[in-house]
Amino acid sequence: MEPVAVCVRADGEWMLVHRCNGCDVVHLNRIAGDDNPLALMHLAVRPLAQPPFPLEWLICSQAHRQQPARADAE
Repeated sequence: MEPVAVCVRADGEWMLVHRCNGCDVVHLNRIAGDDNPLALMHLAVRPLAQPPFPLEWLICSQAHRQQPARADAE
């Protein structure tokens, strides 16, 4: 089993997401008191650190939204 992510239940409890290396089945387990907090945070921020799209897309979409509307566009 390989830890691949964390998720948070509605009550705020963190769950560790594991995937089986043999069959790819995914399991959720409650975090334990002896789990490494740094490793848990690393898993939690992975989607922000490694987004599924180039970060330049955010810059382009933000610039597109900030352009003033042209008067002749109507």
